[in-house]
Amino acid sequence: MLKVDNLVVNYGAINALRGISFEVNQGEIITLIGSNGAGKTTTLHAVSNIIKKQSGTITFKGEDISSMPADKIVTKHLIQVPEGRRIFLNLSVKENLELGAFLRKDKENIKKDLERVYEYFPRMKERIKQNAGTLSGGELQMLAMGRALMAQPDLLLLDEPSMGLAPILVDEIFNIVQKINKDGTTILLVEQNAMKALSIANRAYVLETGTITKSGNAQDLLTDPAVKAAYLGG
Repeated sequence: MLKVDNLVVNYGAINALRGISFEVNQGEIITLIGSNGAGKTTTLHAVSNIIKKQSGTITFKGEDISSMPADKIVTKHLIQVPEGRRIFLNLSVKENLELGAFLRKDKENIKKDLERVYEYFPRMKERIKQNAGTLSGGELQMLAMGRALMAQPDLLLLDEPSMGLAPILVDEIFNIVQKINKDGTTILLVEQNAMKALSIANRAYVLETGTITKSGNAQDLLTDPAVKAAYLGG
């Protein structure tokens, strides 16, 4: 579904990504793990074409999107939930969700998808008229994911969904990620909580200072001594 080949991104003299390659197959949950500054968020931004890349090819559903503008990539149903959520705090929960469907014209299906979002996130329905600025951190993450689902993603890019959340909310978010995947959405997950990410992923790639140093079955990496020592506190 997604193929990234020899991707290079520089920030001035800093080599953020040094020619990484990876792929995401339809139906999978793939996770990128690594410490702060490893290049995880940069990778997602480069796939979405939010930042400029120096070289490399990105193919989505057989189409080269390497030079495609970010707003057109969204129309291909490749949707990103950004780190920090980026919710419109002065708008209501429902208005934020409706913005996710901004490019759509199928009003009946939009209504159905709203109901589907409320099934995943019942708290959103309870707070439908509430200003987003009054929500908790966990609720803002749910709203950001719900807004992305309103764009009908084939591939959902999730950037640090557990950031700043209490452990019980982290479990809830990751359970919902698994449900979304089981319902047919492929997921590329960037996550600093390596243990949680590996526990739900099919495959994983380990990023270190802009280079993929390990890849493989997520369960195998959970027990890999080097991964345990670096990321799992073992």
